[in-house]
Amino acid sequence: MNRRDFLKAAGAACVASFAPSAFAQQQKPNFLFIFADDYSFEAVRALGCDEIHTPNIDRLVNSGTTFTHTYNQGGWNGAICVASRTMLMTGAYLWKAHERSDSLGKDAEAGVFWPQLLEAQGYDTYMSGKWHVKIDPERVFKTVRNVRAGMPRDTKMGYNRPLEGVEDTWKPWDKSLGGFWKGGRHWTEVQADDGIDYLNMANESDNPFFIYLAFNAPHDPRQSPKEFVDMYPLDKVKTPENFLPMYPYAKEMAAGPGLRDEDLAPFPRTGFAVKTHRQEYYAIITHLDREIGRVLDQLEANGQADNTYVFFTADHGLSVGHHGLLGKQNMYDHSVRVPMVINGPGIEAGRRIHAPIYLQDAMATTLEWADADVPDAIDFKPLQPLLKNPDADHYEYIYGAYLDKQRMVTDGKYKLIHYPDADATLLFDLVADAIEFNDLADDEKYADLKGKLWAELKNLQPSTGDTVEL
Repeated sequence: MNRRDFLKAAGAACVASFAPSAFAQQQKPNFLFIFADDYSFEAVRALGCDEIHTPNIDRLVNSGTTFTHTYNQGGWNGAICVASRTMLMTGAYLWKAHERSDSLGKDAEAGVFWPQLLEAQGYDTYMSGKWHVKIDPERVFKTVRNVRAGMPRDTKMGYNRPLEGVEDTWKPWDKSLGGFWKGGRHWTEVQADDGIDYLNMANESDNPFFIYLAFNAPHDPRQSPKEFVDMYPLDKVKTPENFLPMYPYAKEMAAGPGLRDEDLAPFPRTGFAVKTHRQEYYAIITHLDREIGRVLDQLEANGQADNTYVFFTADHGLSVGHHGLLGKQNMYDHSVRVPMVINGPGIEAGRRIHAPIYLQDAMATTLEWADADVPDAIDFKPLQPLLKNPDADHYEYIYGAYLDKQRMVTDGKYKLIHYPDADATLLFDLVADAIEFNDLADDEKYADLKGKLWAELKNLQPSTGDTVEL
């Protein structure tokens, strides 16, 4: 039995075990995929961040299963979301997805995008929000509304701020600045409205549904109503333990001054600036959480929850002041690791699974539940075997990359990061040093481990299409 046949059989076995009601057995399950932008794994109260308020995401965590070590492979330009979303739609690993990114029309014609594979199984497919893939979403979804760009339009006054002792005239609730406020209603609220409307439309159909609800939040400009900013008084916001005024390899890793995300705050970093950005990050997340709650309430009110798998995840994380960084163009967990919560029929409540996965495994997971054929070109793996047995084989090592400037490998316990231009290699014990601040690379006690991880990184390169010489 080859790998695809094995995974198909394993997925089918899990579908049978995860179908608790006669209704679920008679009808293919629905999928509600809630996708955030720039949302770090650490920004969920139920998962350990006592600074933030996320009652509706918490309810997903408490009623579903969380994959605690969910990663994105990285990106081929500063807009990491482009790579992440292209991988999600095509199922191809990072550099293979990059090769296909200029000819996605052929994939659409072949019907191999994620929603098209589900549509072939009788699904009604709906999309609203951020897209950022090099093809019109109307070519791959049946119903599309309010397609958003990579980010809301920002303003010059939103950069290099705030400066201590200088009045900060940029305010998250100032609707005259446009951005998320363009059009008169906050984009997060518009997307939630679409999600609610889609659920009602789907309720009138005999077909199962796939709703892809892609919020731009909490991407900058981090705008939200004032009531949400007021929830986070600046004197109550903490500076990250691994705060640095400047990251020592910023230039060599191509994530220093001049990179758009990094220019949002002044150099060198100050505690005041970092706390302000974190305040605004928390506020837009809590606003997002409220809107997600409206969608979840509608799902339940419509009686659709019993046969719907709800996914909550994000395309990548964000630094927001960790290590002297603001953006996501780095290999630290705050930027490559995201939340991944699944709710639905047969999913165990309040469960944590610590096996390392990729967020793009969501694609193959839905295909297995829909009893769809999984094309051989899909590199990512379905999660059903892990849901059945958290100790099942999945990925022994996780790969990460940014341009040709950074490489990473982790087993979820240790991580190796390499900067080719600096000829520098870092090593972290993720269990003892979760904030990745104590570099062990020069400690002789870890020489063998460092060598093993280096070898595993090189072994992973061909499978991702990575041709950079290390």
